[in-house]
Amino acid sequence: MNIIVPVKLVPDLVEELSIDASGTALDTTWLRMIINEFDDHSIEQAILMKERTGAQVTVLSLNIEGADDLLFAAAAKGADRLIKLNGDFQNGISNHALAHAMAPILRDLQPDLILTGVQAHNDLDGTIGPQLAQFLGMPYIGYVSGANINADKVVVRKEYPGGMIGEMQATLPALLGIQAAEQPPRYVAISKVRQMMKTMSIEEMDLPALDSDRSPAVNRMFQPEVAERATMLSDNADEAAGQLINLFKELGTL
Repeated sequence: MNIIVPVKLVPDLVEELSIDASGTALDTTWLRMIINEFDDHSIEQAILMKERTGAQVTVLSLNIEGADDLLFAAAAKGADRLIKLNGDFQNGISNHALAHAMAPILRDLQPDLILTGVQAHNDLDGTIGPQLAQFLGMPYIGYVSGANINADKVVVRKEYPGGMIGEMQATLPALLGIQAAEQPPRYVAISKVRQMMKTMSIEEMDLPALDSDRSPAVNRMFQPEVAERATMLSDNADEAAGQLINLFKELGTL
């Protein structure tokens, strides 16, 4: 069983974000990058499945600042193979272009199962999971909160509003978009990560040139504009209802 987990680094939203001089991208000079939360859950789910089935887990990341630390942390959690993808990422990375370029590499790795984070907060053109599944010709199931291998099939758990739980299955090879692992991502001590740096190696592969025609054109990025548009409603239900009716009339909706 060969499980592949592509992961990405995203801006830490705890930090203050600023726009660069072009006005079309974030200023990355002092930008702190961290692993995408859902990708962290993908790694955890892959390790849990390895512990149950003896699968091999391969983690891939783009070769950008912070990738080595991310990959060695994945190894400390139990990943067996680490791969960095080299390419020109200076002008930004769109998921459409990245999925198209990454698909041949993933195909050559002959995965039985691919786990991606269900989304990332810096996705501008859709999540990467369904796009990879299309290029690879694999079935895709998203918003997964648990998975098990059953012979040549993967059985997944999905949670729905109202506390409902659903199960689906797909024939392998398949691609899953992980929303949550069956348990929170495990903590690894920095000493174990440093040990992995001495005992594990990171392979490097060249990513084909990204097709700019597959990338969305960003014309402008800007901070939310402050405006005084809030209207406070009365605590009295009847008065609040009257306020809302008058407001809707002013806006031309009534």
